[in-house]
Amino acid sequence: MNAAALRAAAATRYPAFLARLSELVEIDSGSRQVDGLRKVAARLAGYAAEAGAQVRTTAISDEDGCALGDAVIARISGSGTRRILLAAHLDTVFPPGTAQARPLTVDGAAGRAYGPGVCDDKGGLLAGLAAVEVLTSLGAGRFGELVLVATPDEEIGSVGSRPLLAELAATADAILCLECARDNGDLVSARKGVADVEIDLHGRAAHAGIEPERGANAALAAARLTVALQSIDGVNVGVLQAGTRPNVVADRARLVVDVRAAEPAAYEAALADITRLAGTPLVDGVSATIRVVAPTPPWSGGEGTGWLLRAAEQVGAELGLTVTHAATGGCADANLLAASGVPVLDGLGPVGGGDHGPDEWLDLQSVVPRVALLAGLIDRISQPALIDAENDATRRTAYVPSHPPTQ
Repeated sequence: MNAAALRAAAATRYPAFLARLSELVEIDSGSRQVDGLRKVAARLAGYAAEAGAQVRTTAISDEDGCALGDAVIARISGSGTRRILLAAHLDTVFPPGTAQARPLTVDGAAGRAYGPGVCDDKGGLLAGLAAVEVLTSLGAGRFGELVLVATPDEEIGSVGSRPLLAELAATADAILCLECARDNGDLVSARKGVADVEIDLHGRAAHAGIEPERGANAALAAARLTVALQSIDGVNVGVLQAGTRPNVVADRARLVVDVRAAEPAAYEAALADITRLAGTPLVDGVSATIRVVAPTPPWSGGEGTGWLLRAAEQVGAELGLTVTHAATGGCADANLLAASGVPVLDGLGPVGGGDHGPDEWLDLQSVVPRVALLAGLIDRISQPALIDAENDATRRTAYVPSHPPTQ
């Protein structure tokens, strides 16, 4: 596709992108803030319908039946055969009141926008929609179908959206995730697996001064377990709580453990080691119960990701952009989607940084070129000859990240 036409069409979409970004950032939509999440979903559904998509929303709930908000699924049909899935999320990590306290602001001198969720992931979400609009405006419908999905619970591990993501991934030929590019412009070609492990220790209370021997000290067991767990690669005990009063032998304690690993074998080994250690009696009379929350397996890239990266590099070269990529320590829906075996590439939103913090930012100067890159990539991989694994030998060529993994 003509690079100049891509850039021009992306530039035409920029004013609407910025106006929509302001609208979405100024709605509180932290995970489990259902009213705000539904408002953001309704806005997105409206934007997508204006772009000519067939749109539906579906209610998402957690395993206890608690509402999490609505997911948006927007579909646009083309003239080809390949289905491309674009994946993003609606939720942020910020508490109620943040949007009012920190609405979208633009620093013209720096070329940056600031606000809660401005890059994670509202900027990426809107860039995906803008890329769809670019393609439709240019009549570039060589895809069979473009499917844009936006979920309300990514920041809490997509605890309710996993079945929907698995369903959509199973019918896709390629998956492009719209988390923003790293702050140096890198796309994301791999992500560590993550799990939270909650360990509750159950002991027996007793008077610490008169008859401590009648007790079973859960605090002591928690301390010993913490030391043991910290010896496992990729494991961090982030929460340790125990007891009620200093003169009572603690009858309960609680640990919350973060697990991260780049490879599936290491991820499974870490979880197995935690289970083994927690089940080992460290103090007589103290037992443990374990709960693994939202386990998200590693996405270690691979042949399909390498193929998508080469396609992105080719489109970038035509646009005058140097495409680089890196592995990262944070997980995202890309991890879950990659479990389908379909090729996945992430970090395809604009450049941004400061995620989850008070200074989260989006590089506004990157919006037009990154929207053009995404639109060009969609068009490139929509061509059957390029996506066919049997006929495309380059897809099976190994690749090396441009930058080393980050923590």
